[in-house]
Amino acid sequence: MTSRTLRQSQVSATIDLIGEDLLQNIVGRLPATSFASSACVNRSWNLVCDRVLSRPKLASACSFNPSLQDAVEEVVNKVLSEPIRPHFAIASVAGYYYEDALGDARQLINAALGTHVPVIINRPHGIIGRDAISDEFKEIEWYNPIDEIDAIMLIVGFLPGLKAKIIPLLKQIQPRAVMIDEFVTDIRDFSTSVSGCNSPAAVIMMSDSCYESIKDAIEKLDYAMSPETVVVGNPSSQFRCTNDAEFGTSAAVALVFAVDMNKPPGIGETQFHAVLSSGLSPVGPTYKATSVNGNNFTTKITARREGSGENIDGETILNQAYDEIGDPDQYHALLIGVTKKREYSIGQENVGCMTSLAFHGVPWSSQGDFYVPGGALKTGDAFRLYHTGSTTALSSAAAVSSHLRSFNQGSNNTTDGDKTEVFGGLIFTSPDIFSLGQPDINSSPFLDNFPGVTLGGNFSSSVIGRRVLTPYVKESHEQMVRCCVHFDCSVFLIMCYTPLA
Repeated sequence: MTSRTLRQSQVSATIDLIGEDLLQNIVGRLPATSFASSACVNRSWNLVCDRVLSRPKLASACSFNPSLQDAVEEVVNKVLSEPIRPHFAIASVAGYYYEDALGDARQLINAALGTHVPVIINRPHGIIGRDAISDEFKEIEWYNPIDEIDAIMLIVGFLPGLKAKIIPLLKQIQPRAVMIDEFVTDIRDFSTSVSGCNSPAAVIMMSDSCYESIKDAIEKLDYAMSPETVVVGNPSSQFRCTNDAEFGTSAAVALVFAVDMNKPPGIGETQFHAVLSSGLSPVGPTYKATSVNGNNFTTKITARREGSGENIDGETILNQAYDEIGDPDQYHALLIGVTKKREYSIGQENVGCMTSLAFHGVPWSSQGDFYVPGGALKTGDAFRLYHTGSTTALSSAAAVSSHLRSFNQGSNNTTDGDKTEVFGGLIFTSPDIFSLGQPDINSSPFLDNFPGVTLGGNFSSSVIGRRVLTPYVKESHEQMVRCCVHFDCSVFLIMCYTPLA
């Protein structure tokens, strides 16, 4: 008998002696690295470990250690303190203002998790998550770089039955429209190869804030994906990822999740749900642009009220909005929402139409003319002004909390014993411009309804959210108006699992 055969027989004898249930209890308490070693002992141990990790899992931690290396070590140790097989990781890094801190963080995380794990690292306007040392949940944000503190948030996910891949939107090697088409095609090709369907289950996107065409890319992705595909993310932050051969080669990246058509037997269904809590509410009537003149940076608009044949000057439009708001000093809190119908196509595919709602920055008037940042408006587009307010934000947060509560209750009321469970969540949220002062105000709808469930995320000046509960978009029976990039809001990505009956 060889020494290897002898060791295997001794291991099998150990299992027979203590029983598989006790062994499962033991390995279920191991940290991830020791758990991985246990799974390699022999086939019997591997089967026991598979039973321990038979359901998806999300782990997250934050650190505020001023040393980047120590901070990464703290969050990695925390997320790997229990059994998990990392399928993807997302990290948000703040502070550490030396050259290529994002790159160093990426290397440290890759070394800890393995280079095969897709990792995206970004620099947001703040982080959300549970402190690795104190276990206290924190929302830390800043408005200016001088207020930024050293911090890192790490999320690691295990999603059996799904495959994850990072797909980059490369910067301008060819015309932007061509690069965007290739980006969308790469996502569809990956999804098709994994699931047999060209639309994935979910996409998490990050984009460089300097990339001017991110809205075009998101709109094209929205057009190309099925209604069931959830897309969330941060469209305005620096980022690095595992397949960035050279920093700056990608304008955006997508972490794509596709259902594996060859998933092992016994694996249930993982679902993604996105919910929006918004501080925006419409103010004033709906207008129609009768003439548009501008460039990629500024657009001058002549407009009239819908149903009227008389043009209105820009000062009148803004004054009517301020009168309704009741505070003319709050001009900075206005956004313009443009409902536009555009033609889209991917590569050589047939052209199709899609109506969507796109938000633009603060409008202003000069000598009676009405100006809007950006150049995406056309004659005939309908638009409306939107106002940000604390009352709307609190009301929307309460509505989202109620929605999550009913979802939670519905999941728990299943009669077959195989209930759907929420196992994790991500949050992408705008800074607290309302100074509400309440602790964890952005995260509270999730924390209140799913206590003890992992949640992590970050702050961003704008937020990507497709297929969300959107309070400021009213759907007609004839036509659905889509909106994918939001302001002054929080978008929750809720991750659920339903085991096989």
